[in-house]
Amino acid sequence: MGTLRGTRGMMLALVGAASLHSTADLGIAEGRCRPEETGPAVIATVEGLKDRTGILRAEVYPPEDDGFLADDNVLIGAGRIFRRTVEAVPPRGAPTLCVRLPAPGSYTLAVIHDRDGNRKFNLSSDGIGFANNPAIHLSKPRAEAARFFAGSGITHLTVTLNYRTGLFSFGPLRKPAR
Repeated sequence: MGTLRGTRGMMLALVGAASLHSTADLGIAEGRCRPEETGPAVIATVEGLKDRTGILRAEVYPPEDDGFLADDNVLIGAGRIFRRTVEAVPPRGAPTLCVRLPAPGSYTLAVIHDRDGNRKFNLSSDGIGFANNPAIHLSKPRAEAARFFAGSGITHLTVTLNYRTGLFSFGPLRKPAR
């Protein structure tokens, strides 16, 4: 029983920061790319969708562990980077999400497939992926694993989503939606 509780706690740490106290509109105005965006910005191409329901959120965080997946209200209140883009899942094709950045530099990126569109991460059904596609175990990856460098133009990344695949595991789907 203690092992189950400990493992559950580690799993909750993975998703906890993606859902704590988040204010749905924070970071959207700052993160919204302009038509024909020239940068600095990141465009994330999303692979491995479970289905074509809900919304996708791309969220940019500071490059250090203490800011990666931290509460957006806290980050913005402290004057730290937090940017978000929210898009409906398109009916076909690989979705792309563009997030405008304040300047060239290092950042971390998370992409969340919120399948029911309620803007809360559901451990049982929603998907999550990060820049550099680190393996997801029973806790969130370290910031270093999801860190990317953005230049003055457009930085292109491919993010593979991970979903719960067992009682205590996450991973890419074998047969993602087309």
